[in-house]
Amino acid sequence: MENDIIFKPLQFRNLTVKNRVFRSSISGRWDNYDGSGTQARINWEEKFARGGVGAIITSFVPVAIRGRIMPNYATIHCDERIPFWRKVGETVHKYDCKFIVQLSHSGRQQDIGGVENLDKKALSSTSNTESFHGFLCQAMTRDEIQDTIQHFADGARRAREAGLDGVELHSANGYLFTQFLSSGINNRKDEYGGSLENRARFLLDVIRAIRKEVGTDFHLQFKISAIDYNNAVTFWDNPGNTLADSIQICQWAEEAGADGVHVSVGSLFPHPLNPIGGFPFDVITRTYDTMLSSGIYTTRNYLLFRYRLLNPIFNFLWNRVKKNLPPQAFSGHEVEDQEMRKLLEEHQGRNLLAAREIKKHVTIPVICTGGFQQASYIRKAIDDKYCDGVSIARPLIANNNLVHDFAVGKDLPDKPCTYCNKCLLNVIENPLGCYELARFDGDYEEMVQEVMSVFHPAQFETHKELSEVSVSHE
Repeated sequence: MENDIIFKPLQFRNLTVKNRVFRSSISGRWDNYDGSGTQARINWEEKFARGGVGAIITSFVPVAIRGRIMPNYATIHCDERIPFWRKVGETVHKYDCKFIVQLSHSGRQQDIGGVENLDKKALSSTSNTESFHGFLCQAMTRDEIQDTIQHFADGARRAREAGLDGVELHSANGYLFTQFLSSGINNRKDEYGGSLENRARFLLDVIRAIRKEVGTDFHLQFKISAIDYNNAVTFWDNPGNTLADSIQICQWAEEAGADGVHVSVGSLFPHPLNPIGGFPFDVITRTYDTMLSSGIYTTRNYLLFRYRLLNPIFNFLWNRVKKNLPPQAFSGHEVEDQEMRKLLEEHQGRNLLAAREIKKHVTIPVICTGGFQQASYIRKAIDDKYCDGVSIARPLIANNNLVHDFAVGKDLPDKPCTYCNKCLLNVIENPLGCYELARFDGDYEEMVQEVMSVFHPAQFETHKELSEVSVSHE
């Protein structure tokens, strides 16, 4: 291990991570409706820390209730949340694993706004309705922009007071920052719209505000969609930001005080390229009904999902962009199972070419996400300077101990992730977990038992114990 680049510590300006594998930003609806945390959340994060990852990046943690993406995700919008996040951090730290909170705001990409937002349009850079689900929104005023900037700064302060290791700004995949950054979405005429410099202003203002709030010695990274592909599904839309645009944004963000960049793709989530893989209609038909009231196009989508005769229409729209993708960064998926080899060639490391170009133009470490689960492939990606580390979501859900497998010399886990995306499409309504029945030899009860294991142990600290935890307001 001491000569394995995967297990060489990654040094940021203010943070050292013990290895090059990050649990990417993925999570489920583990928490209470009001955004307070639960033991299930702690159990969820602990699974991956125990499994050997160097750092965990939480899935979206709202900095404001108005910007929640869906209920039952723990928030960091008030000081009362600090004791819970402190407990999560303490649990993860027992495994020498770092914990990075992904500060987020939905903007118009609000899957389920919650009862607090029923009578409010979502805030965005634009008043244009979102094209895929039909989420309604209104352009933020300058005062609302300034308030939101402060929400992010306050969220970073709370993360620091909770003893956590850093924060990540979720400026990718269609959420609020993307809605400002993207030329395919942002149609403002003021200083926050128009030119690339203006569109990047909101992100840069947030970075500077966080630095003012927490100082220069607290880890701050940001996630960016290297290429928007904003018209991947809705082909009548503007394609959005290019790689050259994102390189410039990354350079500006570094100058403003960012310590690292996390490279993804796509201006909505889910996106045909993020996460690339299957789209099982039998699953989405059972869960998408939860979102029917969220947007004006959701009924159209539901019909495309539900009726088999209409499935080819959606398949055509969803998969057409994949046909024009450049070849993979490099080959090297040497596995005996030909079906698995084909899956790896199609899915693993799809963002590496973009990550390498960004890495050439910044001095801060670059993390790349995109279906990684093969040790030899990850080593080559880092050794050949495509990136400095990788973030993994679905393959870690399938195999929580993936990093331990790498440590004992395995190139792939015994039962690799098949990129079926059943985990992703279940999470709208069901607990997040691996729903690939074949991995459990067809035993449905065993699969459910594993999915539900995150709820045990079930008891969180009592209200009295929480109230006794001191909260710093300095």
